[in-house]
Amino acid sequence: MKVHLLEIKYEILKALRMPAYALPTLGFPLLFYVFFGLVFGGRQAAGVKMASYLIATYGCFGVIGASLFGFGVTVAIERGQGWMEVKRTTPMPISAYFLAKVVMAMIFSALITLGLFTLGITLGGVHLTLGTAALLFTVLVLGSLPFCAAGLAIGYFAGPNSAAPIVNLIYLPAAFLSGLWVPIWGLPRALQRLAFFLPPFHFSQIALRAMGGSARTPLAVNVIAMLIATVLFLALAYAGWRRDEGKMYG
Repeated sequence: MKVHLLEIKYEILKALRMPAYALPTLGFPLLFYVFFGLVFGGRQAAGVKMASYLIATYGCFGVIGASLFGFGVTVAIERGQGWMEVKRTTPMPISAYFLAKVVMAMIFSALITLGLFTLGITLGGVHLTLGTAALLFTVLVLGSLPFCAAGLAIGYFAGPNSAAPIVNLIYLPAAFLSGLWVPIWGLPRALQRLAFFLPPFHFSQIALRAMGGSARTPLAVNVIAMLIATVLFLALAYAGWRRDEGKMYG
């Protein structure tokens, strides 16, 4: 346990000492909320005020970004630097390495969520009961896990220089098509159908339901879709890990 806690501590310190990761990860969702959640906050969306709706969807956007970049980019860079080989020469279990990154992504997810709550309540006129806030906070933080798995898969297949562009090519279009930036019904009907096959869409539907808004698909469908996505991403990550093992050890 001590080894795991030490690895978590230094993973968090490393992330905080990397402004190129910490500042955009924490700042972009809050900045988007200021531009859209506060400006259009009085309108209705999914049965709630737009200011409330966008806390849920921009919360998902921020959590996905923290998870994909925290895993996808950092794992790819550390593989390219040979840091993974160094880790293997130590007695530290591999579980400590991955657990530290999961905890780091969840802590950043929690900070993003709390920042959105603060903006929404103080400037957006959002009224959140303690129960609603706790439920949405739990959904957003735990919802980071499938996207940590996705980031891990990217990190094992992408190179250190290509990981960030690959994450952006996946992350930004998927966020837009899933209705995280603008309500899903504002998109063409063909894109609305496509959203059903994207994990961020199902994540946002669970978050909207936690916020008290109406969702377009049943909760069971959203949960099953997230579980299936997690299993697929973990299988890809395992395949990438085995590929690296084969290259180094035959």
